[in-house]
Amino acid sequence: MTQELVHTFILSVTSLVILFLLTKLMGYRQMSQMSLFDYINGITIGSIAAELATNLEDYHRPLLAMIIYGLTTVLLSMLAEKSIWARRFFNGKPLVLLHHGTLYEKNLKKAKIDLNEFLEQCRVSGYFDISKLQAVILEGNGRLSFLPKAEEHPVTPADLNLKPETEDLTAALVLDGRIMEHNLHHSGKEKKWLTAQLSALGYPDVKDVLLATCDLNNKLTVFAKNKDQHSEDILN
Repeated sequence: MTQELVHTFILSVTSLVILFLLTKLMGYRQMSQMSLFDYINGITIGSIAAELATNLEDYHRPLLAMIIYGLTTVLLSMLAEKSIWARRFFNGKPLVLLHHGTLYEKNLKKAKIDLNEFLEQCRVSGYFDISKLQAVILEGNGRLSFLPKAEEHPVTPADLNLKPETEDLTAALVLDGRIMEHNLHHSGKEKKWLTAQLSALGYPDVKDVLLATCDLNNKLTVFAKNKDQHSEDILN
């Protein structure tokens, strides 16, 4: 019994390690960015990994299958990078559903999207009146892209000849009461400067700070540790 448990433990760890390595090889993508083939292949690899962890007697078969699925995905991805035809075949190509006031029924049927679902997707994206849309395109990952008409575009600073200040990334200098030395160094700041700034803002002890960020203008934003719970329910 003990030997069987040890065997199960070893196989489980092995399947996790292989799954992690295959994930690194295949790359990180969100669910919405995955093609249908990638999605199904990911589920299959996960199922094989579970089979590997529990198949004590014949574990080499799911192990081999898992490696083959992972390497095949990597090879197909490399092929798609080199060939436009392969990219369109495996990942799909954009499909125009609406353009210049024309709703293409055949493309809707090809995409397996009925009118109710199409209108629902438009509403979810903030377009309750499709007459305000110039084009709607179904992307290869199954998501809809919307191009509003020129007069429906939101106003930008460029339209008003405004030149707002350039925004950039902010550095997290304190996380959960600990000074992030690496971030502090790369932001060109010193620990002495940070502690002085925190003290000036009423935080003499860095352990009282939950989060502190700094932008390019040396503006320090501090969030204190707070164990209180927001009791007002305003989101329902």
